[in-house]
Amino acid sequence: MTIDLRVLAAADWDEFAMRMGRAFGGAIEDPAEMAMWRDLLPFDRSLAAWADGGIVGTAGAFDFRMALPGGALLDTAGVTMVSVQPTHRRRGVLTAMMRRQLDDFRGRGQCVAVLTASEPQIYGRFGYGTATRQMHGSIDTTRVSVAVPPGAEAVRMRLVTPAEGVDACEAVYARVAPGRPGMLARQPQWERLGLMDPPGERGGYSPRLCVLAEAGGEVRGYARYSVRPGGTATGVPDGSVKLKDVEALDAVTYAALWRYLTDLDLVSRLVFHNRPADDPVQQIVSDIRRCNFGWRDGLHLRLVDLPAALEARGYASPVDVVLDVQDAFCPWNSGRWRLSGDAKGATCERTAEAADLALDVRELGTAYLGGHGLRALAGAGLVTEQRPGALAEASAAFRSDLDPWLPHGF
Repeated sequence: MTIDLRVLAAADWDEFAMRMGRAFGGAIEDPAEMAMWRDLLPFDRSLAAWADGGIVGTAGAFDFRMALPGGALLDTAGVTMVSVQPTHRRRGVLTAMMRRQLDDFRGRGQCVAVLTASEPQIYGRFGYGTATRQMHGSIDTTRVSVAVPPGAEAVRMRLVTPAEGVDACEAVYARVAPGRPGMLARQPQWERLGLMDPPGERGGYSPRLCVLAEAGGEVRGYARYSVRPGGTATGVPDGSVKLKDVEALDAVTYAALWRYLTDLDLVSRLVFHNRPADDPVQQIVSDIRRCNFGWRDGLHLRLVDLPAALEARGYASPVDVVLDVQDAFCPWNSGRWRLSGDAKGATCERTAEAADLALDVRELGTAYLGGHGLRALAGAGLVTEQRPGALAEASAAFRSDLDPWLPHGF
């Protein structure tokens, strides 16, 4: 089979979207959501794989600015809309698209690529490592309370529609994002994502609501959520709150928002699906056992240009190690690299010196944002220490004091 990879043409968008939806077992049915993705997707960064007279594979890429340990924002390729038709699986379509994409990212000077995976096992063979986790939970609000710090009584809540609150929410998000690795600085038009609320996807919940938390004359935080009413056979209220997102500029406002969400009338549970793995809510609930917290993979990350990527981030403590890296899919990254740096900056250069640590580029991607320690990866047999003490040094340097997190999919 001959695969013809073409840059996506505007005239082919409808077929591109239809084929992608079919590969995932369904299509985007809401016209507003479909229009949003069409507007956001850079066609010149997207590929359609043609064979047998039609599109058999799709792959796109967004241009993001992602927060790194140390606070820098890095130009990052966001891989999206990757699919292969069920009739053309295991024929090299995905490999061809991944090859073309990574070569393109390198040519554009994007040293890191990220994606979210429908199936995590797919992308490891292309060098992507699981760099972030996300927490989900279901809080029994009839038996769990939230402790708030002094000053919470001064925080006032104002209920608005999501459209009315979007500018205030975006202003808070813009101040929060650089402080946590993995978060994406909001690009133009991406505020529309927080407003998407297709009726067909609500599952019995209300249209989304937005509450703004105000103190000292300014908006200090927000939460967007929906409510599903319900009751028992005897008439006892038993509704649910589904949290979309919540952010705040300080701990007092954050706790006040969680208290508001867990104290709404006529509901007995609050559910959420994507919060940071170290979210402070774990410390302020009265009974963590009644919260059913769980964790899963989030962002998958690939080092496209290894030395540039390692030089872009800061390090929690001084580090000077030689890394022996294997990269079968992007061989320009393979070899020995001397990484020297601290919180102020780093250099990474090829070297003939003896290796201190040996690992695959996938594990380097896993550790890159600081959420997974190199020592833990070594415990799984994925990193080999070749100089005593090097593992502890590098693991401490790579860690972030906040767990990295991706707040929304793409």
